[in-house]
Amino acid sequence: MRAVIQRVTKASVEIDGINKSTINLGLLVLLGIENEDNSEDIIWLTKKISSLRIFDDQDGVMNLSVLDIGGDVMVVSQFTLHAKTKKGNRPSYISAARPEIAIPLYNEFVEESEKILGKQVATGEFGAMMNIELINSGPVTIIIDTKNKE
Repeated sequence: MRAVIQRVTKASVEIDGINKSTINLGLLVLLGIENEDNSEDIIWLTKKISSLRIFDDQDGVMNLSVLDIGGDVMVVSQFTLHAKTKKGNRPSYISAARPEIAIPLYNEFVEESEKILGKQVATGEFGAMMNIELINSGPVTIIIDTKNKE
């Protein structure tokens, strides 16, 4: 499971010209799911994301988590995070999970995030063509891969 986490002051998802969801101060999480991913990956990753100390404290030091500030979270599925670009110029998405595997894991990820945060998590729509608008604060962007826990 691979996530790109962006600290945002605002983010929204639009599908077919209609606003699907909007958040204010918090995290936009772009989530890519692989065939080998499972519930253990979800539990580890949701805990890690919710605990990341990437929001400023009163001294302007990144020392607070999204939980600490009561921030919002938006999770958007993005299979292209598993693009393989070694050969040629057309990316291969062979390691990205098929919808029958990815959708239940995506939904479980959202549910686990809601449990940890104690609030609803905004989402995109799995498999839809989405336009995402965001204001990346900082900018702060972090990439986490459950197969490479650094």
